[in-house]
Amino acid sequence: MFLLLLFIGVPLIEIALFIQVGGLIGLWPTLAIVILTALIGTHLVRSQGLATLARVQNSIQTINDPTEPLAHGAMILFAGALLLTPGFFTDAFGFLLLTTKFRSYVFNMLRERMAIRTMNMSGAQHRRSESENNSVILEGDYSEFSEKPMRPSQKDPH
Repeated sequence: MFLLLLFIGVPLIEIALFIQVGGLIGLWPTLAIVILTALIGTHLVRSQGLATLARVQNSIQTINDPTEPLAHGAMILFAGALLLTPGFFTDAFGFLLLTTKFRSYVFNMLRERMAIRTMNMSGAQHRRSESENNSVILEGDYSEFSEKPMRPSQKDPH
């Protein structure tokens, strides 16, 4: 139901804004603003996207969790789609998504609502929410080996 309202509501808002802005400043200035916001948005998305890609690569190289930079990258990509879509409402939301503070706010809001599911090597699943505990739990199995290496002809007595 929410998506239906979104797909009907956003175009209606855009049409109303086009009529209002076009009535105030005219057709050509309105079209110029739409094209200008698309060009500026494309430039901003490209520069922020490359910076975010560098942060993702840095997180992976330093063995840190790349979740936040990846989420920021997805939001920047979505902002680019909104900025390329003709309209004032979508442009406003797209530019809002290009601000780091708003993306961080959205990321933190989504992180609180999501449950994290982890899986260990044995296939057992563990589900926890991010707000439960921020401590790191490492699970593992171990096996004891004798000091002497076994030859292939010897069989394991276990």
